[in-house]
Amino acid sequence: MLSFRASLALVLSTALFALPAFATHSHRAPASGHTHKTHKTSKKKKSHRVRGQQAIESARVTEIQQALIREHYMSGDATGNWDSSTQDAMRKFQADQGWQTKLTPDSRALKKLGLGPDYSEAINAKDSSFNDPPPISTIPSTQAAGFTAASGANR
Repeated sequence: MLSFRASLALVLSTALFALPAFATHSHRAPASGHTHKTHKTSKKKKSHRVRGQQAIESARVTEIQQALIREHYMSGDATGNWDSSTQDAMRKFQADQGWQTKLTPDSRALKKLGLGPDYSEAINAKDSSFNDPPPISTIPSTQAAGFTAASGANR
């Protein structure tokens, strides 16, 4: 008689080899001899709805151009037009950061240019402060020592 392990191995291997046989699909013709026809109910073409932002607003382009000028990627004045010189400057800025260089400004690039989202009007920002943290001299010495010990800086 086979051992338990050998029996289990035999059952599992049989199941693994048998599974593909149960997974195959076969196509059968309709029993009535009729074929399935699709009927078009409407001759009208569906219009393709354009979604998403299609262009950058002029005011936003001006902000981007001013930031690119400030960072020395463009020269001249901000025109508010998403022209080839603006696209080239944005592409160069993104490439210098190691990011994608497609024509659409990358969100990381906009944040790096200081043009990220403004949360100052958010519901939960009303009572919060966006000030710098207090100087280290105001932290109690025992607490500062605990931070230092936990960081492993003195090891």
